[in-house]
Amino acid sequence: METFETELKLELDRASFKHASSAELPSGYSAGRPVTRNLRSIYFDTSDCRLRRAKWSLRVRKVGRDWVQTVKSGTAVSGGLSRPHEYEIQVSGPVPEPDKIEDEALKSVLSSLIGAGELIPQFETVIRRTTRMIEGGGGTEIELALDDGQIVSGERQCPITEAELELKSGSVDALYDVAKALVNGSPVRFSQSSKATRGYAFAAGEKSGPPKPKTAGEIDISHGDTAEIAFRAILRSCFDQIAHNRIVVLETEDPEGPHQLRIGLRRLRSAFNVFKKIIDPAASDELDRRARAIGAGVGNLRDLDVLIDEIVAPLEAEMPGSVQANPLISHIGDEREKVRENVRRMLGDPKTNDFLFDLAAYTEGRGWLTRQAIEQTAALAGPAPEFAARALNKQWKIAAEYGRRIEELKIEERHEMRKALKKLRYTVEFFRPLYKEKTVKPFLEKMKTLQDMFGYLNDVAMAEKLTGLPQAKGQKGASICLTTGFAIGWHEARATGAWTRAKELWDRTRKADKFWTK
Repeated sequence: METFETELKLELDRASFKHASSAELPSGYSAGRPVTRNLRSIYFDTSDCRLRRAKWSLRVRKVGRDWVQTVKSGTAVSGGLSRPHEYEIQVSGPVPEPDKIEDEALKSVLSSLIGAGELIPQFETVIRRTTRMIEGGGGTEIELALDDGQIVSGERQCPITEAELELKSGSVDALYDVAKALVNGSPVRFSQSSKATRGYAFAAGEKSGPPKPKTAGEIDISHGDTAEIAFRAILRSCFDQIAHNRIVVLETEDPEGPHQLRIGLRRLRSAFNVFKKIIDPAASDELDRRARAIGAGVGNLRDLDVLIDEIVAPLEAEMPGSVQANPLISHIGDEREKVRENVRRMLGDPKTNDFLFDLAAYTEGRGWLTRQAIEQTAALAGPAPEFAARALNKQWKIAAEYGRRIEELKIEERHEMRKALKKLRYTVEFFRPLYKEKTVKPFLEKMKTLQDMFGYLNDVAMAEKLTGLPQAKGQKGASICLTTGFAIGWHEARATGAWTRAKELWDRTRKADKFWTK
């Protein structure tokens, strides 16, 4: 039988899993009797994993006394949400029988993927699954599955504890309403991969380890998409970057974590700004406000990372014998740990969960719609390339207006030009898939070089924050003051040349081909 699923997957720790098993549902929802089953699933692929590379999976699962074969395409997970194309059919035993598939188109594609290769077992999952049917208003039905078990590859095992919420009918918003009740305030972990993906990685010996910072992913849009489809794809990319790097900051001290989290939040706010003419501001303004508040807190931590890694530490080789970097670095580090504790407290607060759930519901539930707005409907349905060209042109004009007066810009205006350039770059990256790479890449390279130079000038201005740190006493305090003065003076002297270079880079960027006008 062929179906399309909408699933929300959450990774749970042991405490959250226990809570989810008996969590009280939101008002208006009721749950049926729980049913527990033991499931053994065997995943098959060719020796060179052709199905995995194509984002397909093929498994045979024992259900009671029966064996069920399942083929899934589109198994990628974004923000915990997946919509795989699934085909199930009963088979005679624990081996796949592709010839039994009645959907000829599906069977043809699967056959071409397998080719002449032999299907062999890759790994197994052994799961104790407890399911409940949850009902809500408007005919909403959600199947909640709590999975507790292992991925098995040879003699090795890897634990799995997760929740899957499958929308059977009703609005996708309901998935997030119910999920919010399950996590009990613990920092929510939206799964980035299916069981198949995790199983393949485990079988291949890929180590999980602590989470790694995540940069902005490629936006999944194409030339034939509408402006609304582009907006949703951009929001999904922002959401993934924010949700993932939140966990990085909570669990590691990698300075790239706060950096990428702040970028994700800024990209989100830029997306709201780019599309503001065609979306209802009622919901987006509130999400923007919350993103700005989180970004401000994370920014405090990121600024201290910059002071250590980019303002003070690189000067160690330049310092005369009477000036020592380590006391100042240690002093900033002490302040950074205090700020990190505050940031982690903010990111671990249930309110941050609420922000992520609300952003996800906004994204997947089309929260930007204004009821009975015919003009908005037409604008959202307009071609993405036409919208992109207008948006890029607008952002370029804002940056170019500052550039026109670049010789007379005051310090505050230079900062505003830096922000305008950053928004322009985000907008270019949002719509990059709509244009030929050979036309976008040269422009982006010039933008990046220019932005890096403006970024350095901003860091120089931020170096003044060194004088605002809590004062140390005694000899250490004197040493810190001396190093602070040296660092600020060194960078300010270099900033004069950097500003000249920035003006030259702007002139090159100004003359670059505006690929969106062709």
